[in-house]
Amino acid sequence: MIFGVPLSEIAWLALAIVIGGIITGLLAGLFGIGGGAVIVPVLYEVFGVLGVLQEVRMQFCVGTSLAIILPTTVRSYLTHRQKGLVVPRVIRLWALPAVLGVTCSSVIAAFAPAAVFKIAFVAIATFIASKFLFAGDRWNLGAELPGPLPMILYGFGIGLAGSLMGVSGGSLSNIVLTLYGKSIHQAVGTSAGLGVPITVVGTLGYILAGLPHQALLPPLSLGFVSLIGLAVMAPVSSVAAPYGARLAHRLSRRRLEIAFSTFLLLVSARFLVSLL
Repeated sequence: MIFGVPLSEIAWLALAIVIGGIITGLLAGLFGIGGGAVIVPVLYEVFGVLGVLQEVRMQFCVGTSLAIILPTTVRSYLTHRQKGLVVPRVIRLWALPAVLGVTCSSVIAAFAPAAVFKIAFVAIATFIASKFLFAGDRWNLGAELPGPLPMILYGFGIGLAGSLMGVSGGSLSNIVLTLYGKSIHQAVGTSAGLGVPITVVGTLGYILAGLPHQALLPPLSLGFVSLIGLAVMAPVSSVAAPYGARLAHRLSRRRLEIAFSTFLLLVSARFLVSLL
């Protein structure tokens, strides 16, 4: 017994998350993403096997995903900042609205049914997949970033959507920045910077939002964050990611875009089926 929890129950949870971490790391390395869009569907299946109730499972996956990608997001931001790839104006305009968006997501997590999070994941993932599959580099809204008000709205939307989906918002902010003529390197570096407040506030928010539902959650959970998931999946997925990255180097950029888009669409279909 640990904290009154049977060792066998903890062992099964840890084993399931190790397997999920390996899958997550391989897919994240293969598709070159932070991992949130992969972690959520993997955790959804893992927690389903472990019997986590439907009414809290999706929120539990989202909160745990944000906690898992937090250290990676911070390290990524520091690396990009050292290389001068972060656009300071974007961070200044987006940081506070993004935090407000994350806060709204946390409030939603405390009261909304799981279907809200599945619908958000499906809508956002389908949009990202459509961009990769059909638009490529043809979508363009201008050569320069817009004024303060549109930028503030973008920041709020990225924070809200990213934390509802369980990601740092990198895919969304990358799309927005490249639509306005920023290089992919600047977009990635700036997105990592914005991801820091999103994941920090998101993790804390989902912890608080889950406390009233603690009795429905698995052992060693802190609100909507699985401490076992955080401790086990983060290092395991980091070890597995280079193997996925090696496979990615053997594929063309277009094949990777098609593969990642297909993965997102399959996951979206899985969540849509669960809503029926």
